[in-house]
Amino acid sequence: MTAEVAPLSGSRCQAPRCMSRAGRADAKAGSSSGAMARGSARRARVPGSGVPGSRVGGRGAEGPRLGPEARVPARAEYRLPGAHPRASGAWLPSGARTRPARLAGVGVAGEGAESPGPTGSCLVPEAGPSSAVAPARGAGPPDARRRLPAAWQHPFLNVFRHFRVDEWKRSAKQGDVAVVTDKTLKGAVYRIRGSVSAANYIQLPENSTQSLGLTGRYLYVLFRPLPNKHFVIHLDVSTEDNQVIRVSFSNLFKEFKSTATRLQFPFVLEARTPQRDLVDLVPHGARWTFLQLDLQDILLVYLNRRYGHLKSVRLCASLLVRNLYTSDLCFEPAISGAPWAKLPVTPMPREMAFPVPKGESWHDRYVHVRFPSDSLKVPSKPMEKSGSPPEAVLLGPGPHPLPCPVASSKPVRFSVSPVVQTPSPTASSQAPLAPRPFPEVSLSQERSEASNADGPRFHSLEPWARVKASDVHTAAAGTHVLTHESTEVPVALEDAGSCKRFLPDPILRLKGVIGFGGHSTRQALWTPDGTAVVYPCHAVIVVLLVDTGQQRFFLGHTDKVSALALDGSGSLLASAQARTPSVIRLWDFQTGRCLCVFQSPVHVVCSLSFSDSGALLCGVGKDRHGRTMVVAWGTGQVGLGGEVVVLAKAHTDFDVQAFRVTFFDETRMASCGQGSVRLWRLRGGALRSCPVDLGEHHVLQFTDLAFKQARDGCPEPSAAMLFVCSRSGHILEIDCQCMVVRHARRLLPTQTLGGPHPQKQTFSTGPGIAISSLSLSPAMCAVGSADGYLRLWPLDFSSVLLEAEHEGPVSSVCVSPDGLRVLSATSSGHLGFLDTPSRVYHMLARSHTAPVLALATEQRRGQLATVSQDRTVRIWDLATLQQLYDFTSSEEAPCTVTFHPTRPIFFCGFSSGAVRSFSLEAAEVLVEHTCHQGAITGLTATPDGRLLFSSCSRGSLAQYNCVDPQWHVLRVAADMVWPDAPASPSTLAVSRDGRLLAFVGPSRHTVTVMGSVSLDELLRVDIGTLDLASGRLDSAMAVCFGPAALGHLLVSTSSNRVMVLDAASGRIIRELPGVHPEPCSSLMLSEDARFLLMAAGRAVKVWDYTTQANPGPQVYIGHSEPVQAVTFSPDQQQVLSAGDAIFLWDILATSESDQRFPGPSPACEAGLGTGRLEDAASRASELPRQQVPKPSQASPPRLGICARPPDGGDGTSDTKNSGAPRTTCPASHKAFTPARASRGPHSAKGTSLPPASSEWLRLKAVVGYSGNGRANMVWRPDTGFFAYTCGRLVVAEDLHSGAQQHWPGHPAEISTLALSHSAQVLASASGRSSTTDHCQIRVWDVSGGLCRHLISHHSTTVLALAFSPDDRLLVTLGDHDGRTLALWGTATYDLVSSTRLPEPVHGVAFNPWDAGELTCVGQGTVTFWLLQQRGADISLQVHREQVPETVGAGELTSLCYGAPPLLYCGTSSGQVCVWDTRAGRCFLSWEADDGGIGLLLCSSSRLVSGSSTGRLRLWAVGPVSELRCKGSGARSSSVFMERELVLDGAVVSASFDGSVDMGVVGTRAGTLWFISWAEGTSTRLISGHRSKVNEVVFSPGESHCATCGEDGSVRVWALASMELVIQFQVLNQSCLCLAWSPRCCGRPEQQRLAAGYGDGSLRIFSVSRTAMELKMHPHPVALTTVTFSTDGQTVLSGDKDGLVAVSHSRTGMTFRVLSDHRGAPISTICVTRKECEDLGVEGTDLWLAASGDQRVSVWASNWLRNRCELVDWLSFPMPATTETQGHLPPSLAAFCPWDGALLMYVGPGVDKEVIIYDLSQKQVVEKIPLPFFAMSLSLSPGTRLLALGFAECMLRLVDCATGTAQDFAGHNNAVHLCRFTPSARLLFTAACNEILVWEVSGR
Repeated sequence: MTAEVAPLSGSRCQAPRCMSRAGRADAKAGSSSGAMARGSARRARVPGSGVPGSRVGGRGAEGPRLGPEARVPARAEYRLPGAHPRASGAWLPSGARTRPARLAGVGVAGEGAESPGPTGSCLVPEAGPSSAVAPARGAGPPDARRRLPAAWQHPFLNVFRHFRVDEWKRSAKQGDVAVVTDKTLKGAVYRIRGSVSAANYIQLPENSTQSLGLTGRYLYVLFRPLPNKHFVIHLDVSTEDNQVIRVSFSNLFKEFKSTATRLQFPFVLEARTPQRDLVDLVPHGARWTFLQLDLQDILLVYLNRRYGHLKSVRLCASLLVRNLYTSDLCFEPAISGAPWAKLPVTPMPREMAFPVPKGESWHDRYVHVRFPSDSLKVPSKPMEKSGSPPEAVLLGPGPHPLPCPVASSKPVRFSVSPVVQTPSPTASSQAPLAPRPFPEVSLSQERSEASNADGPRFHSLEPWARVKASDVHTAAAGTHVLTHESTEVPVALEDAGSCKRFLPDPILRLKGVIGFGGHSTRQALWTPDGTAVVYPCHAVIVVLLVDTGQQRFFLGHTDKVSALALDGSGSLLASAQARTPSVIRLWDFQTGRCLCVFQSPVHVVCSLSFSDSGALLCGVGKDRHGRTMVVAWGTGQVGLGGEVVVLAKAHTDFDVQAFRVTFFDETRMASCGQGSVRLWRLRGGALRSCPVDLGEHHVLQFTDLAFKQARDGCPEPSAAMLFVCSRSGHILEIDCQCMVVRHARRLLPTQTLGGPHPQKQTFSTGPGIAISSLSLSPAMCAVGSADGYLRLWPLDFSSVLLEAEHEGPVSSVCVSPDGLRVLSATSSGHLGFLDTPSRVYHMLARSHTAPVLALATEQRRGQLATVSQDRTVRIWDLATLQQLYDFTSSEEAPCTVTFHPTRPIFFCGFSSGAVRSFSLEAAEVLVEHTCHQGAITGLTATPDGRLLFSSCSRGSLAQYNCVDPQWHVLRVAADMVWPDAPASPSTLAVSRDGRLLAFVGPSRHTVTVMGSVSLDELLRVDIGTLDLASGRLDSAMAVCFGPAALGHLLVSTSSNRVMVLDAASGRIIRELPGVHPEPCSSLMLSEDARFLLMAAGRAVKVWDYTTQANPGPQVYIGHSEPVQAVTFSPDQQQVLSAGDAIFLWDILATSESDQRFPGPSPACEAGLGTGRLEDAASRASELPRQQVPKPSQASPPRLGICARPPDGGDGTSDTKNSGAPRTTCPASHKAFTPARASRGPHSAKGTSLPPASSEWLRLKAVVGYSGNGRANMVWRPDTGFFAYTCGRLVVAEDLHSGAQQHWPGHPAEISTLALSHSAQVLASASGRSSTTDHCQIRVWDVSGGLCRHLISHHSTTVLALAFSPDDRLLVTLGDHDGRTLALWGTATYDLVSSTRLPEPVHGVAFNPWDAGELTCVGQGTVTFWLLQQRGADISLQVHREQVPETVGAGELTSLCYGAPPLLYCGTSSGQVCVWDTRAGRCFLSWEADDGGIGLLLCSSSRLVSGSSTGRLRLWAVGPVSELRCKGSGARSSSVFMERELVLDGAVVSASFDGSVDMGVVGTRAGTLWFISWAEGTSTRLISGHRSKVNEVVFSPGESHCATCGEDGSVRVWALASMELVIQFQVLNQSCLCLAWSPRCCGRPEQQRLAAGYGDGSLRIFSVSRTAMELKMHPHPVALTTVTFSTDGQTVLSGDKDGLVAVSHSRTGMTFRVLSDHRGAPISTICVTRKECEDLGVEGTDLWLAASGDQRVSVWASNWLRNRCELVDWLSFPMPATTETQGHLPPSLAAFCPWDGALLMYVGPGVDKEVIIYDLSQKQVVEKIPLPFFAMSLSLSPGTRLLALGFAECMLRLVDCATGTAQDFAGHNNAVHLCRFTPSARLLFTAACNEILVWEVSGR
């Protein structure tokens, strides 16, 4: 074996990524098919090519070397298993053929063989363990231990006869049990009666120690309940793992109940009488019932358990029973003779049949009950039984509405508008109660018995039943599911009993699917001819022709497809679905016909592999015990009409991640997984395996494997080589003959440049590339890795041939049969292939990675918009189904979307309550409104585009004027819409003529209709009638308007109805009952009113709206998750449905041009009353927006939809100022926002500053960066100097080692920095403090870090600093309040010149080619200054130029010089304008961003712009110098954008190298990023909390620390390097307190964090597993402090109301709440081990709680015994308000670590002091005076040091032994937190979001 290291060759400096982003239109590079877009490979390139813009490169200029021409090997001879001769080359070692020694307690054979399971028919499920596992004694009957096919129970078993019930020897009876003759059945039956059901029963078998052992899936009970009595049926059912479940049915039960061992189902019996007795007694005339119980589904649906056998039955009074039967067949009791011959059902055996007289119907005399029903819903309603034939009786949840008539009436709630209670269509209309301005109707709800008569009939066969391709194979919503022979026609579900149907049937045909993956993204295959790709899209299998884009589908799975396999000839396709138990389907790949459906013994199949001939199929997955199982099926006879047979099964304890059948011998296989590579062989009906000796590689995690294909035809087994890859980057080449590793290679990334002596990486060191998949051709190996690269290597892995980078980890690769195309899939849901001859990557499929929530269509461009839970908004082309745009949000989720009807704009509502408009032309946010406080639930526009409406989860409704470009808010009405309405396209509805607006509200029981312009309420319909099925009031779910000529308003309700109302009067026109077992969340009526579309669970339903007889819908399946939205395409020729994926359906009905609407009602013809609805505003003219210059090969940029638009969007402010001109605030105005002014660090007496030589503290590290500065970071790549500001400190950091130097001295926060051109001098400026009159400017010596000069002149904040090119001058610029420009000589730093500017100036810069010229930019002008020196005097000559009108309104905010004589200026409106400094004119401008440009940097031909939106863009400006000659006629078409990066906040500082290839950028979010334009990457360098840090805690071993902040994050840092290790983020919550579990809590690796949040929740995080373990809610309000007990088993938490909760840290249960401090917030809780024994109380812990009312309570506790006693209570006097200036400091207390009897207290009081209290003496023993009130407190565990933080930005350290103190400055704000580490070597202090780490000197 040889070990080789194969690093990626070539430089990391790559070509620019010309990605197709915002436009998502595929960029063309040399060919029309050369498309690359986001989600696909960003680029395909050859390392080291160095060609800018090159997409794919080769080695040198020769192109990719793919080796000799690949020859397709001739197919080897294949033999069926069991018929092959001994192979010449041994696959297994000789030792593997001998009988292995059995391992103790393990049912797996020793090394070299896996224990096979029993063979047999695959259609008979195994109920127990395989024969290889010996069952435990006493584990149950033989049937439970090993369930084999019981022939004696087939086809059915007469239970009473088999167990001889009449002899009562093997059964038992109790109470009144007798044999009587029934007249109806004309035979003997058993009568069981008695007042107590438990005392009168028949039981089989005789006692509970025995078992019936009946394995039939169905139990048939033939019984009749006795009138006016109750009855009970008990079944004891055993699961496969021998767990006994008691299943009970009775009309005694009032509700469904479920436990782990018991299921209790209510049985409600209904008689067809005018009145209903709510007592569920059996009515008179109860008939014989045929009860059919599916025991398998009962356990699976309600308990998720596998059915084993029926153990016992007990039939209790009062009932008549004829017999019990069991069978695996599903009998149809009412069908016999000819009618069933053509249906896929089984007739009732004569022995089981009920007698039916001639001429009568079976349903007229008997009742058939099947349970569970086909819908398999969650139990929520009781079972119902109807006496009206011929309806089927359904048990369990989800019955149909009761057919009995019930009347109810509700009073009028509002006098302003009519309140309409909806009657049924059969109810007669009543006159209005009183004359009103609007019609008012009050009717009672009445449902006729016929309301259910037209509903769909019920029948079901399970997916794994033994059926043919044309049989029923899917159950959905209790309707027939018929699969057509051609899969081009999707499954249609329809009412079997309807006599009138609309044609054609089916009405829809699936045309296209947008999506990929679902269960996994590893399943994507080439067809053998290489023309198509096969992949799953959730429950649909898609075959995509790669050249034409045409799709064809395999439909039939009811859950997500988990595995795919295709045989070598392309004739047989196998697919498995993920739902347990897994179902496998075999398809004829050419015709799309399903050949076979069978159930796998594996619970979830994760991998399938065919032999090349298709005669063998192998599957791998986990069994019910979690063990890996391998199954081999024989599939050779399936195509000939035969069945699939199980050839062998084997269990293995080894992990299997990939499994393949060899292409040269179908009896041999290979697998790989965690730490193992095994070779398998099928021989003699058994699967055996042996391991490959991996040597040192036995610890690797293998992910995929592939066999090497020989070039010369049919290979011998001895020539087989196996390639295996791993997550550590290893690729092993294994000789299958010798079972040894021949070569081991590891793929390593290229060594990064930098450092004088780069360390050489060895085979076992260095960061390897995690490889997820590989595929082989005869000439090369394709490798997909987690770093997002697809790489092509020669088989010797000498160098990379080609590589293509993706935006997500590559999850699967597959080389086409001809070896010229490589298919790749990513975990982000993108599928594409790399064409190696042309070196072009083609995108095949993109998809959302989470369910789609809503959709909208656009008519003019034929576009589709979707929003998803993956926080993206995507725009698709309906013609090509290709993605055009992709808008992403990182902070808030999009909820709803709609298009503007006439403009290229769409609107989107977000979870934050924001509503934004997006331009499709500019790919940017236009306007934003935040008038809502809750998540947006509805969004719709009028058809003319003049008005927009939105609703939110808090019930408000907003109206916008879309004619205005800013679409101002017209009205916001509160409490209008139902607050809890889910986000849905049908939440708001506008009539087709735009005059009416309808919605559900203000309650869920009412629907309101308003005028869309005036928002006057026109109608309010009350639909809150009593639904007797659920016992609750009916509520509205969705609304939809019909065509304007009809005047219909459709409302779907929670009682599964759709009511059609007259939109003018509220009168019910018709009703569609029982549309679906679940409420319909989305519905749509076509424009011609022919078809009604509904989202119904996982299906789409289509109704013939024009047919009044309600024939029932057609139902279409395919979605694996609930459908969220349905709609018609703009041309009404197609239907769109969205859920897990997006389906496009063709409507097969021909258009009817002469279609006429039914005549409108008189009320509709009369209109809405007195007036006509007038337009709100005239149509605005649409002017083309100036386009941003786009790159020639890159698409428009991707937009972060959380970015604020350039203009404010608040509806209130816009409405008030709608007539005023728009004013913009430049980005520079807010570039430096000083922190809250605080008192100076030493503004009081008593401060003690130590000498530098004797300081107790030394500043070691700073965590954070001041993002509110401007140009406050400098970096010089040639010297490596890197400095930035954090508050009042200048931090100089070594980027290689991370070592920091800190330069203090500024009295206020530093605003800006400037580095001289020689890099020897650094200037820093700060704002004015309370102790100084002028701002301070410090000049630092870079080499020594010493301040050489201290100068001041400006009375306001210094906005900018700049050195002249010769470093002789320094210019300083005051802010817009000071308006001062000062010039300093750098020789002595004396003030040379100063001038007061007439207007605010936002930037200043020296001309780099002329030290005597500098330029300022400001409010509409560019000011050129010329410096003239006469001796020692310098005079300034000024020349001002106005900004041309063509640039647009706004201010100049930034500037930089380009190639001479060019000056680039940025504006507050996002424009960049170019000036000729010689001519003093602006000759060019373009729109560079939609936010203010706050930063510009330029080299000769490249310009970097940074904006307030967080976008950093790189522009190619080389041709600009030539455009200068054209003057004002210059156009910006020659300027294009090369790159773009979106950062986490507004760009405030940047430093780049001379070529602008790499640099460091700072953002307002407090983050410093390293930017590489060559790589197109941004790497986080410095990052802290965005807002206030609330707590710092430490691990017991002091290896890590953790912080929490107002930003909701909990961050874990490595204490030695202060590098961020883990971050736990909770959105929209503030983390207010934090605690680390103590050392004694479990093992050291089981360290946990307890974090308290503002909503009162407490979360427990596991640090080792980086996961949340527990979430509890012990408080109703925000937590303020939290800590662990000393043993770590208990958590104590306090809140702002003064409550202290005590909870178990493992279970989350709160077992004690202390309210002694109620009324004041708990400021701290401190726990220590009780060491002082003279306190007079018992306990293991001593703890205290301090509250804001200056009270401290001390407690002793033993939580294991639930004991807690008060030790002491301390109260301190309140201070005067003037002493604390109105803000009370916190009350803090802590136990003294060096004396367990002492505690220290600081807080507001009469004096500023630390109080030391002795618990044993019960008195104050010492007081330490302080200069200020303390804000924070910490005691050193090792030394007698006390740390105190003050609001005056000062830190004090007190030596309690000597009474001396030292004060330290450095913070910019109040020091609200200070914490010693457990070893007392370090001290952490925090002020706002900055953290300082101090090193404590040895004392």
